[in-house]
Amino acid sequence: MADKRDYYEVLGVSRSATDADLKKAYRQLAKKYHPDTNPGDKEAEAKFKEASEAYTVLSDADKRRQYDQFGHSAFDGAGGGAGGFDFGNMGDMGDIFGDLFGDLFGGGRSRSRANNGPMKGQNLRTSVRITFEEAVFGVEKEIELTLKDECTTCHGTGAKPGTQTQTCSKCGGKGQVVFTQQSLFGMVRNVQTCPDCKGSGKIVKDKCPDCYGSGYISKKKTIKVSIPAGIDDGQSIRIRDKGEPGVNGGERGDLLVEVSVSRHPNFVRQEYDIFSTAPISYADAALGADVRISTVDGDVIYTVKPGTQTDTKVRLRAKGVPTLRNKQVRGDHYVTLVVQVPTKLTNEQKTLLKQFDDAMTGKDSSTESNQQDTTESKEKAKKKGLKDKINEFFE
Repeated sequence: MADKRDYYEVLGVSRSATDADLKKAYRQLAKKYHPDTNPGDKEAEAKFKEASEAYTVLSDADKRRQYDQFGHSAFDGAGGGAGGFDFGNMGDMGDIFGDLFGDLFGGGRSRSRANNGPMKGQNLRTSVRITFEEAVFGVEKEIELTLKDECTTCHGTGAKPGTQTQTCSKCGGKGQVVFTQQSLFGMVRNVQTCPDCKGSGKIVKDKCPDCYGSGYISKKKTIKVSIPAGIDDGQSIRIRDKGEPGVNGGERGDLLVEVSVSRHPNFVRQEYDIFSTAPISYADAALGADVRISTVDGDVIYTVKPGTQTDTKVRLRAKGVPTLRNKQVRGDHYVTLVVQVPTKLTNEQKTLLKQFDDAMTGKDSSTESNQQDTTESKEKAKKKGLKDKINEFFE
């Protein structure tokens, strides 16, 4: 007895651990050291038995109370000796090992046991593509789907009119079959959906000629989808009762529509804010001007301050995306102003730019540049103001 480790230490939990803590710890150890996942490993088998023994005691309120008071000695003479623990008294642990090792003990035991009562139908999934603007302001879309409806001939029974379904002989109408299998713990109980009646508990001998025994007729239908303003790419909309029909009178499942938002050539969205760039001329950046900026609400006029530098960011409040909770509350639109530099210049434009540069640096215009000017261009230059020259230069 002195060689036995403390049960709490074995499971790696504190003495104040709850039943849920104990179960979680044991499941992890059982999965790690189970002999079926460690064939031929004697050390793993020993640790598995040790963890099972610890959990059997601590998961029982009465045994745990005795163990907390007297330790291992509480079970002297009761089959608690090392290597002699009574695994036959562990109780029904099928839930734990059915969940963990269903594929080992019975070929895929489901976590949720089947029954022949009303069950909700399966959910269906589809997708719809919308534009950037439609995601911002919301839109109504129509999608075509093939949905199952109750057969009007047999009213969902699957049986030929004038005949009746029969109770499944394999499961006795329960919709599930129970079987046991020998394991390290003794006999392990497993529950599976009946393979003959598929969980309905009934067998159709004479099938309906219209639905071929399924109880349902598949038809193409047009479903209207109301897409709310502010929805983002990848989010889904749930449409109630548009999924698969229920079983044994259960309600229909739901339709989940995933929204795919197309990219916009100018706008980028981040949560509820919109980001874009806007080009401005050198003259407008230097002298200041009213410029036109595109938003999802249309063009707006923004006053650029004199001396504005390229990559200056401006904020247009409430010009972003509406929130899903309240479409009256919107994000902002952030615009990066980019000063445009011309790549092709005429001789006259080059002369004007040189004069502008000389004026900015305090230099005199070169004789060579003056000789290149025609008389007509000189006369025009005299009649125009500096800003007009700069604007003409950048046109």
